Amino acid sequence: MFRRTGILALLILGLVTAGSWSASQSARADAIEVDVELVLAVDVSRSMTERELQIQRRGYAEALTSDSVAEAIKNGLIGKIALTYVEWGGTYWQRVVVDWQIIEDEADLAAFAEQITANFDGVLRRTSISSAITYAAERIEANDIEAMRRVIDISGDGPNNEGPPVTGARDDALDRGMIINGLPLMTREGMGVRFHLEDLDAYYFNCVIGGPGSFVIPVTEWDEFPEAVRRKLVLELAHTQALPVHRVQYSGQTDAGYDCLIGEKIWRRFIGP
Repeated sequence: MFRRTGILALLILGLVTAGSWSASQSARADAIEVDVELVLAVDVSRSMTERELQIQRRGYAEALTSDSVAEAIKNGLIGKIALTYVEWGGTYWQRVVVDWQIIEDEADLAAFAEQITANFDGVLRRTSISSAITYAAERIEANDIEAMRRVIDISGDGPNNEGPPVTGARDDALDRGMIINGLPLMTREGMGVRFHLEDLDAYYFNCVIGGPGSFVIPVTEWDEFPEAVRRKLVLELAHTQALPVHRVQYSGQTDAGYDCLIGEKIWRRFIGP
């Protein structure tokens, strides 16, 4: 009797496992295929002024509607991408401004850009790049989209100063096969001046970005921002696997001794634990 029960249990387990595998295969078969899944993760922490927030959103909108971005999408193997725009601040503060959308042409890009500039909100938050990376990675994993490249694009004006260390979040995303690119905003405006890093591009280079073809494009003046975003998008969407690791737009060398906890230390120096 025990033997029959055991055999029956194994048969049921096999059927359940097969059913789960079949459902998983079906879900993958139904997934939308694109060339790139791209999360635009944009800093809205307390160090960003209202003017800077508006420049950011309008800069992204201007870049997205450029001819070169549309051309980069059309030149992909599939000819379409998946795009979402997320704003982030402290550990528990991330907001989806535009959810995942499939982008194929100029009309799709224009519609996406219009949603970005629909409204502007005030901010008062800390800076958790690590939580932004983790949130973006989870949004990529949870969608019903399949892509050869899965990219997290982080833009921000300061180092991580809240939440887990940024290197752990970075490494976890890289282990999942994702690529992280950086757009460090090295401008000098707003209430967060004392938290600024003179070498924020080096911080992003050593502590934030990673994966094949990953890169940093620093922005030192706000009038450079739309063009920097346009260049960044074209690089991320271009169909090429030949981009060197960590070697686009930033000429620095990886520094094994770079202090990736510098942001947390600056915060404790001025504010406390």
